[in-house]
Amino acid sequence: MALSSSCSTLKAVNSRWTSPAPKLAAIRRHSLLPELRYTPNVKLTATNALRTVEQTTLTEDDHLSTYGSDQDDQESLPKPRILVAEKLGEAGVNLLKDFGDVDCSYELSPEDLKKKVAESDALIVRSGTKVTREVFEAAKGRLKVVGRAGVGIDNVDLQAATEYGCLVVNAPTANTVAAAEHGIALLASMARNVAQADASIKAGKWERSKYVGVSLVGKTLAIMGFGKVGTEVARRAKGLGMNVISHDPYAPADRARALGVELVSFDQAISTAEFISLHMPLTPATKKVFNDETFSKMKKGVRLINVARGGVIDEDALVRALDSGVVAQAALDVFCEEPPSKESRLIQHENVTVTPHLGASTKEAQEGVAIEIAEAVAGALRGELSATAVNAPMVAPEVLSELAPYIVLAEKLGRLAVQLASGGKGVQSIKVVYRSARDRDDLDTRLLRAMITKGIIEPISDSYVNLVNADFIAKQKGLRISEERTVVESSPEYPVDSIQVQISNVESSFAGAVSDGGAISIEGKVKYGVPHLTCVGSFGVDVSLEGNLILCRQVDQPGMIGQVGNILGEQNVNVSFMSVGRTVVRKQAIMAIGVDEEPDKKTLERIGGVSAIEEFVFLKL
Repeated sequence: MALSSSCSTLKAVNSRWTSPAPKLAAIRRHSLLPELRYTPNVKLTATNALRTVEQTTLTEDDHLSTYGSDQDDQESLPKPRILVAEKLGEAGVNLLKDFGDVDCSYELSPEDLKKKVAESDALIVRSGTKVTREVFEAAKGRLKVVGRAGVGIDNVDLQAATEYGCLVVNAPTANTVAAAEHGIALLASMARNVAQADASIKAGKWERSKYVGVSLVGKTLAIMGFGKVGTEVARRAKGLGMNVISHDPYAPADRARALGVELVSFDQAISTAEFISLHMPLTPATKKVFNDETFSKMKKGVRLINVARGGVIDEDALVRALDSGVVAQAALDVFCEEPPSKESRLIQHENVTVTPHLGASTKEAQEGVAIEIAEAVAGALRGELSATAVNAPMVAPEVLSELAPYIVLAEKLGRLAVQLASGGKGVQSIKVVYRSARDRDDLDTRLLRAMITKGIIEPISDSYVNLVNADFIAKQKGLRISEERTVVESSPEYPVDSIQVQISNVESSFAGAVSDGGAISIEGKVKYGVPHLTCVGSFGVDVSLEGNLILCRQVDQPGMIGQVGNILGEQNVNVSFMSVGRTVVRKQAIMAIGVDEEPDKKTLERIGGVSAIEEFVFLKL
């Protein structure tokens, strides 16, 4: 295909397709720009493809000498090179071989991995290979996609991947049933002391009275995290005659009801259950969420199962709870450190059943994961948008540049809003109001909506949200996100004057954030390039969204700023910003305090103990 012909065809595609996704898919599908398709250091997107080919310095003769004539264009086009760095199911490897040149090289050293990615367009790993910033640097822009064969992507540097224009995809659905089945297997074997009795008999003993178990029927199982795996565990537990409750702020109430599962608060779940099964992701909000304080709220003799992430449990605290009898038994498939130390008191504890991270280890699940990740990687190399993408797609630089501070504002408003919601009902209905001087056609809010979704979902979920998958994940979580635009008199030079996020039909952990309409409502603006919180409920405030935030609802009276400031100062907590908003003088006010550090529990209790403060909440940004 001659270069001039390529330009002409691109112009035709450009005029036919108005949306970026189908435009880029058409460009790649029809093998346009073969000289750029897999060329290192060229990031081909729907917004730059036409400009790139028009600006290329290749002449028609150069093109023909490199790629041949029209007749053999397809035959001479180089196939993408795919590096499979950890063992993948045969069905997945065969699918990849139909698409590209596959190099299956296992147990690579970090240096060997860096050498190979410099010659690869795609990389597929499991959990054992660390895809670090250095790996992306070594690829020098050639690596287009990293596929993680599984759910968690803790071993991939997402920030570096995004910076180097590399899409990261995972395989989140294929091992759902396998993980649920393993959870049930641990539940039953723990209750009946199967592992301990097996070891006893093999040691030549016969200890029937020592290994008397407990029945499952009629017992309450609390499922912490009601996603795909948690749902499947619930189905099976109900079949065993168990009463199932669950805590998950995003679980749709109708789906839970259909399975006969009651959604409850975190504290209610852990304090009423005889068995607790963990299916939550490891996030900053869930790290070591099961600790001394949490265990102290549980029924004495509770039994704990974890096939999710090891880091959600403080393992030292669990040992103490086991020793005291608060936790009667634990069955664990995952650990903070894998493999765990042979000397670990938790591993060696007689009331603990352990397996070496076998949740997804069935033949069927392994093949399913292999096919799912192979399809995702091949699709990404073809330029298709993937619902399993876990980092930001490439966006036109001029759009990103203009929206950059508003992107940060949108995500932080989402994070604040979800932390202000409480109760077992779950977040479902969200309304976003954009105030702007621009015409509707001049403001594309998809990225802003995606970042609000990201802020709401990511703090307590293992989903990674971006422009590609935001709507898909929101729908999956049962979130209904509506948008409204209001024209205001401000400078059209700026894309957005303010963004308001409302969450309806939920209880709030901070009553002051509830507007007159009954919804949790917060609003923010960008001032001097920095995101600011400007309204909480009906109260106007002005505080920079940096560090962390303390909100206090109080009686409006002199000296409040000084009292709270002194408490924070005594504990060496630095105040970065402070603002007070009120509706009526000497009635009620909200004080918003930006702090650099996270105050300890006693400091927060002292703030709550100030007589004029009616309620307060600490929020992480």
